Amino acid sequence: MWRTWGRYAAALGAVAVVLWFPVVRGERVPLLWAADLGFHELGHLAAIPLGQTAHFLAGSATQVLVPLGLAAYFWIRQRHHIATALMLAWAAAAAYDAAVYIRDAPFQRLPLIGGHHDWAFLLGRWDALHQADTIARAVRLGGLIIGLAGILICVSPLFDGLRRHLRSRRRLAGADQLPVREIRWRGRR
Repeated sequence: MWRTWGRYAAALGAVAVVLWFPVVRGERVPLLWAADLGFHELGHLAAIPLGQTAHFLAGSATQVLVPLGLAAYFWIRQRHHIATALMLAWAAAAAYDAAVYIRDAPFQRLPLIGGHHDWAFLLGRWDALHQADTIARAVRLGGLIIGLAGILICVSPLFDGLRRHLRSRRRLAGADQLPVREIRWRGRR
């Protein structure tokens, strides 16, 4: 039991570190941002045949959906809760990164690789540049919820242990109420 709690405590520490960068410091997670960038650009490439809107939208969507998809895989297929929590933390950090990009759409001050600002194009096309901050806040809130889900998965063994403890105490308390007439011995006396 202690080994299980130790693994979950280590995972909780890793999730906290990953979330600390975007949530507390407002920065990208070191090294993880490079993976986000790679999946962002891969999303653009994969969506080229789907048209211009899908092409520009797919970058940010892919960088968040890849870790979310991995989290779903680890949760559903592998039943590996620690890996799920880590993937959720990654997805939360990716959502925060996408929110920064969305918020920059009216200003276009971020340095870009391709030269085109995805969200300036999308929000400009939809006549919604004035809503960039609101959309960014919603994406950031979604990232926070995803990150909290990762934290809850890491602390779940504590709740499981507490639930088992309370259940066993209830059973013991109920045993006093059972009508006992005689003691029956198994086997020989």
